[in-house]
Amino acid sequence: MRIQNRKYIASILFVLISFVCNAQPDGSPPPPAPPPPPGMPIDDFLPILLVIAIIYGIVKRFKLSRR
Repeated sequence: MRIQNRKYIASILFVLISFVCNAQPDGSPPPPAPPPPPGMPIDDFLPILLVIAIIYGIVKRFKLSRR
């Protein structure tokens, strides 16, 4: 193997080892999760919203067919 090829292999190995060393955990615990965003969940009122949407769709369709 020529000396120039050994330099390339040594350079590539140096870069790869630095990536592996950088990927190691630092030992500190992860930061706490952020609080959930404020707002009202729509899970409780989903059936009501679906009924309102269906009624709205029927009214719009009826108005468009009368023209």
